[in-house]
Order: sequence, then C-alpha cells, then structure tokens
Amino acid sequence: MRTLLAALLCLAASAAHAADRAAKDPVSAYPTKPIRILITVVPGGGSDVTARAIGQKLTEAWGQQAIVDNRPGGNGVVGMDIAAHATPDGYTIVIGTIGPVAVNPSLYPKLPYDPLKDFEPITRAVSALNVLVVHPSVPARSVKEVIALAKKDPGKWTYASSGNGTSIHMSGAMFTQLTGTDIVHIPYKGSAPAVTDLLGGQTNMMFDNIPSSLPHIKSGKLIALATTGAKRDPALPDLPTIAESGVPGYESGVWFGLMVPAATPKNIIARLNAAALEATKSPEFIKRMTDLGYNIIPGSPEDMARMLEAELKRWAPIVKASGAKID
Repeated sequence: MRTLLAALLCLAASAAHAADRAAKDPVSAYPTKPIRILITVVPGGGSDVTARAIGQKLTEAWGQQAIVDNRPGGNGVVGMDIAAHATPDGYTIVIGTIGPVAVNPSLYPKLPYDPLKDFEPITRAVSALNVLVVHPSVPARSVKEVIALAKKDPGKWTYASSGNGTSIHMSGAMFTQLTGTDIVHIPYKGSAPAVTDLLGGQTNMMFDNIPSSLPHIKSGKLIALATTGAKRDPALPDLPTIAESGVPGYESGVWFGLMVPAATPKNIIARLNAAALEATKSPEFIKRMTDLGYNIIPGSPEDMARMLEAELKRWAPIVKASGAKID
C-alpha cells in the first residue's frame, strides 16, 4: 500500500511539475493540449484527406490529439478568417490551398484576412494536377476536338467546377482564355456534386482534381483527355498534358499546405515543420496519398512562403481576365 501511495504521489508531483513548466514556458513545453486543424471545405475533399492523414501522424508523435475542424463557406473565407484571428500559439493550424490563399485576393474586393500578412507558412504537403474529363456523350476524344467543338458552337458546351475561384474553375478559365473558346462555367458547392452532375450528363466536362475523377476514369464513366501540369502525372502516365495537346503555356493544379496565424513563435513553427515533414515521410502517409493520386511536396517554411508569393502573382491576371468577382 505504501509503495502504491508513493507511486501515486510521484506521478502527481511529476504532473504538477509538467504543468508548472508548461505555465512558465509554454513554447518549450508545446504541445500540452489538443491541436485544431481547420479545413475550409466540407469533409471528403483533398484538404480534408491531407489534414486527417497528417493529423494522425502528429497525434502518434506527440501524444496530443490533432482534431480536424471543417469550417466551409465563402470559398474558404470562413475557415481562413477563423484561423487568421485565432490565438497564435500553435494550437490552431489551417490547411491552405490555391482558392482561399492564391485566388480569393483577386476574386473578392475585400477579404477579412491577408494570406501573406496574417499567416505564417509551416510546409507544403501535397499537390495534385487536374484532369480534363468529359462525359462519354461528348463527341471529343482529344483536347483539339474539344476546342473545335467549342469554336463551332460558342456557349453550347459547359464545364462544371467545385465553385468560383477554386483550382477547378481557374483551370477552366485558363483553358478558355488560352484557346479563345466560349465554354460556359457551371459552379457547384463542392467537387462531389459537380462530379455527380457530370456523371449524369447535366454538364459536359470538368477540369477536376485527379484524385476525385480517377475512379470514374478507371471505370469508364468519364473520359480523360489530358492533365493540366507542365509534365505528365504519374497517376495517368499515358495521358498527355494540355500543353502537349496544342495549348502551349498551359499549367494548372492544386496544392495543400499547413499554415498558422501570424506571430506564432518561431520555435513552435520549427517544431510543427519538423513533425509535419516526418509525417509526410512515413510509409503509411506516402502510400495513402500516392494511391489517391497526390504528389508529396514537403519543404521548409521558406519554401512555402516563396510558393505562396508566386501563386498570388500567377493567378491574379487569370482571375482578372476571367471576369469572375464575388461581392
């Protein structure tokens, strides 16, 4: 009994010491409580899959639960706004991606956050190309044939997207600009309903994320014509790129990375970066993401910062030329 009592007292003292140390130096003791990972879209998309895969590895590494919190709305504005104004202590992470970070600043006349000033990057995580898919009823089996159809009947053909300002929308906008075609954009509230209507023939085509369309391509329910990157994608190695198919200079895709509110301590950012890099190197993470069609692209906070600046500059003229605006 005395031995048990002594052990309990020792545990209590150890816990009290840890709590005291955390109170005095919360940065070096980090993390001492669950971490929230904000997602700016509904469950099931690329951001969600990435967050849950990394969150699981963070939980295993630190013994603190990483809780995924989906806050969709306003093309990612709702979730990004919450993250921008969260306490900068490392306990709120947001999954940044092309729409909320690189496109929204040109899409909205006023945003409640600044993607560069209000956030600190942690690391890039994964990327994916988009793929031009058509419903089997569309009489085109190449990019050139799509262009020919669109030029023959301007305004007749449609492409679905997961919403205004998303990578899928912008991939379509870039295509119509570079080819001088009039293909009508039909935005949906997410990729899933857009794909559902495409499968049903309500729309004609889509510049979808590869992981989303891959099962339907393999089943023959959608016809893949070309991918959107600068080079061919490992998930569809026999498929040409749109640039290869006669649209020089075309390049588009989607990426997901980790960000925290500005003013988060640098050593917490360093800890998060190290842990995230370890997570992306794990065999389980690599298999899960590559099986889904994602490319793993981790790096330093500085790598991600450079990417964010380049993406903002790249998409601003595309958004402007598309004429897309959201009040």
